[in-house]
Amino acid sequence: MGLILSLMLFALTSSTYRVCACDNGPAMSSTYTLTLSCPDRPGIVHAVSGFLFERGGNILDAAQYADDRDQDATGLFFMRVGFACADLSFEALKEELAVLAGDFEMRWSLHQASQPMRTVLMVSKEGHCLNDLLFRWKSGLLRLDIRAIVSNHNEFEQLAASYKVPFHHIPVTAATKAESEARQYDVIQSAGAELVVLARYMQILSDEMCQNLAGRAINIHHSFLPSFKGAKPYHQAHARGVKLIGATAHYVTADLDEGPIIEQDVARVEHSRTVEDLTAIGRDTESQVLARAVKWHSEHRVLLNGHKTVIFK
Repeated sequence: MGLILSLMLFALTSSTYRVCACDNGPAMSSTYTLTLSCPDRPGIVHAVSGFLFERGGNILDAAQYADDRDQDATGLFFMRVGFACADLSFEALKEELAVLAGDFEMRWSLHQASQPMRTVLMVSKEGHCLNDLLFRWKSGLLRLDIRAIVSNHNEFEQLAASYKVPFHHIPVTAATKAESEARQYDVIQSAGAELVVLARYMQILSDEMCQNLAGRAINIHHSFLPSFKGAKPYHQAHARGVKLIGATAHYVTADLDEGPIIEQDVARVEHSRTVEDLTAIGRDTESQVLARAVKWHSEHRVLLNGHKTVIFK
């Protein structure tokens, strides 16, 4: 569905496609985010905007994308709509959206803007990403509700305490891996976690754990260093004289480091840089990339498209 046609359809329902003119904006309790994907066909934007208009909804922002432009396309249509609606409850909206979704074979979700995303962080011995996420969260830069920190080491117990976040030390060995993962998953479930962030958690998750966390677990790793897998990647990179280092944030799947990519970035380095320099630059890049990926996911801006992602920034 072309952009011009989409704009025309939104114009037909212009009374819904405006930012609320009240002094303080719509109340957070009546503001929602709708995300959806479905087979592309004419009339989707009109149907969604018309649905909201008929229920007193006011569209605050909207974005769309149709994946139909090349031979690898999935033929799916994606949409994210932020809107206010004081006339219906959250549950009533969900019930009525389910009917619309059935007509278009939609995969969809509806979220209340007032509810920060319940999150569990997992970490091992490197704390740069953990510390960065905790600081951004407490500074109000990430709309999260961090319920717990899980680690196979106890180095960051005091850091967790300083942020008043429960810390769960669950050691992992080859002999106890299944039992340890069961305990980790109990923590995640008890926290009602909608998101699990592997903030430099250096254990490979089992296939069962990956399946349990599908679509709600984000990992960070060094990217643009494909030849330097395993221990001490920056030492290996330094020995080969690389000129680019970087990081990739992606969803966790059973294929190690092969999940759908959310965000990537790189930093240039020169021959004069030491291993310590590369490691420090790499850690900064990892922290920034992971923070952006977590932010977009927590704001429901990332939609899965097969092995790829659609991101409405």
